[in-house]
Amino acid sequence: MIRSLSLAVLAGLALQGCMFAPGQYLDTSEIGTEGSPESSRVELIPITPKLIAQNAATHVSSSVPAELLAFKPQAYRIGANDVLYITVWDHPELTAPSGPQQQIDANGRLVRPDGTIFYPYIGKLDAAGKTIEELRSTIAQRLAQYVDSPQVDLSVLRFASQKAILAGAVVKAGPVPITTSPLSVVEAIGAAEIDPLNADLSGLVLTRDGREYVLDLDTLNSQGSQLQNVFLKDGDQLYLPYNDRKKIYVMGEVLVPQAIRFRTKHMNLADVVGSVGGLNQTTSNGNALYVIRGADNIETEPAKVFQLDAQSPTAFAIANRFELKPQDIVYVGPAQVTRWNRLISQLLPSATILGTGAAAGNNLSEANSR
Repeated sequence: MIRSLSLAVLAGLALQGCMFAPGQYLDTSEIGTEGSPESSRVELIPITPKLIAQNAATHVSSSVPAELLAFKPQAYRIGANDVLYITVWDHPELTAPSGPQQQIDANGRLVRPDGTIFYPYIGKLDAAGKTIEELRSTIAQRLAQYVDSPQVDLSVLRFASQKAILAGAVVKAGPVPITTSPLSVVEAIGAAEIDPLNADLSGLVLTRDGREYVLDLDTLNSQGSQLQNVFLKDGDQLYLPYNDRKKIYVMGEVLVPQAIRFRTKHMNLADVVGSVGGLNQTTSNGNALYVIRGADNIETEPAKVFQLDAQSPTAFAIANRFELKPQDIVYVGPAQVTRWNRLISQLLPSATILGTGAAAGNNLSEANSR
């Protein structure tokens, strides 16, 4: 009799046990309630069409700084370590002193560290700082004393005096030469080949003359993008950061909980939920889809908890326009039946033991009564 009463009490407690059920559960009942501990640390905000419109109205599109757009590459100026190829028509002894059978690079003329080259008949010439046309004209004028009406042509075999440096989440990091063809940021990044899985496209950093400029490669295909009009000059540094420190954490009742790397500046809630397989249809609570923002700074400023009613027919149309930020936590709460089932699964071994003990007690009582 005592054992039966004990089991009844246990069952009664269990039936009240949703709030004690194991597993993750986000209780928002006290958020925003005056005087509650959570009210000063967390702000609960429903995700509605009105909120989407407000966010769109306050959105500030990224723009390229005016000083970067103002820089226009001028004619290439020769510098130390460049290799020049000088042609004097009808005078192969001046054009290819090593012989025409040699590779063309063997007949190139290296600009020395002091900015000079040596040329037959003329001797030492200052080359650094001159444009290709200026040096060609100088050589033609000086040769006129020894060659009748010299026809001179000049080109750069190897560009080595001016370069930009690329680093970060690219396949081909290192120096990129500045040549006679203007080199844009977009062309340089394209030549270096972005590492698509690990690059943070929204955080490209251009360092010029000691100042850093953050450029968003993700806007390249946007209407009115001016990134293709940003050109590099000698000494520029480009760094494409990795996205391993910028993630969105998806937790709770989804098919594949995981941390998703934040690859671009624009990732919306629908994309993120879809990328983890969507909500678990048998265990999730459609009214408990939350985006927790600012949890990493909750000691200094209140965090925001955005709530979407995913049971609404328009829910995912709204989710498609709700943009997420790095370090956001997307959490899907469990349905009440899920929490109850989890409780039962935890209590079942204990209940089985108690039930076995009760049955044994009853058998013993019957035996004693006989």
